[in-house]
Amino acid sequence: MNELLICKDLTKNYSYVRALNQVNLCLEKGKIIGLLGPNGSGKTTLIKTIAGLLKADFGEVLIDGEKVGEKTKAFVSYLPERNYLDDTMKVYETLDLFNDFYIDFDRNTAEKMLENLDIDINRKFKNLSKGMKEKVQLVLVMSRKARLYLLDEPIGGVDPATRDYILNTIVSNYAPDSTVIISTHLIADVEKVLDEFIFIKNGEIVMQSSVDNLREEKGMSVDEYFREVFKC
Repeated sequence: MNELLICKDLTKNYSYVRALNQVNLCLEKGKIIGLLGPNGSGKTTLIKTIAGLLKADFGEVLIDGEKVGEKTKAFVSYLPERNYLDDTMKVYETLDLFNDFYIDFDRNTAEKMLENLDIDINRKFKNLSKGMKEKVQLVLVMSRKARLYLLDEPIGGVDPATRDYILNTIVSNYAPDSTVIISTHLIADVEKVLDEFIFIKNGEIVMQSSVDNLREEKGMSVDEYFREVFKC
């Protein structure tokens, strides 16, 4: 079985707003996949539901054959859109936290990446810039040997040169039998590392395809096609 993630009729409501409407997905192992859509399309809700942070009103999620729950959290590595670390902690203390909490965390890999980024592990998190905080959080997430990586806007607050480093980090730090889902608005920056993409709008999957198929059939980049599909 090569499927890593299966979503069946996934539906989630917030009061009178349907955030996800019968989402069906089947994603294979060994892929980097872009989850793309306009603001309010359901990207973050979908990612949080897959991560087990939100409970669907209907439908189910299977990750490597397991229903989402405590067991799947052990092999799903999630990067939220916003800072989630304690500002009073020093960077090395965040490494201690992940090392204690996740059996698949590779501290040596994390320390090497932080060194490459010139981030002093003795600095307090609150004294880092927004971009540096995002780098630290991504390093922590990508230093796990997870089966599924869920990255919500991993390059939103950093400069173009750092985006390239982050994308290279993502490509070089996931295993061949793992899958990476990247939610982002910076499509032109990220599409060079994507194998597939998913378009989502109003909580529904509009399109799922490989990047190569799009280029062959439409003669367009993912960014160009996104602008065409979602133009105002």
